[in-house]
Amino acid sequence: MEQHVKTAGSAGQQQPQDRARMLISCPDGPGIVSAVSRFLFDHGANIVQSDQYTMDPEGGMFFMRIEFDLEGLSGKLPKLEADFMEIANRFEMDWKIYRAAKKKKLALFVSKEDHCLVELLWQWQAGDLDAEIAVVVSNHPDMREYVESFGIEYRHIPVTKDNKPEAERQQLLAVGDEIDLIVLARYMQIVSPYFIENYRNRIINIHHSFLPAFVGGKPYAQAYDRGVKIIGATAHYVTEELDGGPIIEQDVQRVSHRDDVPELKRIGRTIERVVLARAVKWHAEDRILVHHNKTVVFN
Repeated sequence: MEQHVKTAGSAGQQQPQDRARMLISCPDGPGIVSAVSRFLFDHGANIVQSDQYTMDPEGGMFFMRIEFDLEGLSGKLPKLEADFMEIANRFEMDWKIYRAAKKKKLALFVSKEDHCLVELLWQWQAGDLDAEIAVVVSNHPDMREYVESFGIEYRHIPVTKDNKPEAERQQLLAVGDEIDLIVLARYMQIVSPYFIENYRNRIINIHHSFLPAFVGGKPYAQAYDRGVKIIGATAHYVTEELDGGPIIEQDVQRVSHRDDVPELKRIGRTIERVVLARAVKWHAEDRILVHHNKTVVFN
C-alpha cells in the first residue's frame, strides 16, 4: 500500500530554512508511522508532507519520506538525530535527515551531444532545479564557452584508451569531496568500478531504452531497420553492471514507419533530456530510496 499526504509546500518553491526531509527504509511492521510521527511531535516539529510505501505488509520492506518544519532546525538537528537513534534501532531503520535549504552540489559530465546538458542548465537557470551546478566535466572542449556563460566552471579532461586511469584521477580531483551527485548527461565513456564506489547511488546516467534489444553502435538505425513502434529513454543510478543500475525514471513515445532515422534521433533526444531532468530533480529533492536494484520514488 502506498500513501501520499500533502499539506503544505510544493516542488520548485523556495525551501524554508527550517524545513527538513527524512528518508526511512526498514522491515515493515506495526507502529512505525506512529513512532516517527510522535517523535517529531514531541520535538516540536510540524509534518508538512508524508509519503509511505510497503512492499508487503507481512515480511516486506517499508519506505517513508517525511518533510517537516522545526523552528531553529540548524541548531536542533544534531540532538534530533541523536534522539532518533532509539527509534531507528528499534525498527532496524536505514535513515537520513536532510536540510531542504542545503542545495545539493552537482557535477555534470558530458561529451559532444549537448541536449541533456542544455536542459539541465536551463532548468537550473529557471529555478526549477533546486540544486547547485558546481562544475561541468567533459572529454571534449566543445561546450566550454556555452557553459562558462552561465558562470559555471568547465573542466576539459581528454580521455583516451591509453590515459583513462589518469584522466579519471583528474576527474575525481575536479569533482572533489563536496559533490553530492554526478550526472552523466550523455557522457560517452564507461566509468570504472573505483569511480562508482566513491559515489555509490550518487551517479545518474541516461540512455535510450532500446537496451538490451539494440546494443552497440547506431541503436536508432537498428531500431529503424526493425520497424519499432515505441522509443524511449531510461535514467538510472550507475553500478558496475553496464546500464544495469536501479531505474529512476523512464518515458516513451510512439513512432511509425514514417519516422526515419534522423526523426527517431530527434524524438529520442527530447525524451532523454526530459527523463534525465526528472531523475536529477527527484534526487535533488530527496525523493528516491534505493533498495537492492530497485528504487522507490515519491514524486
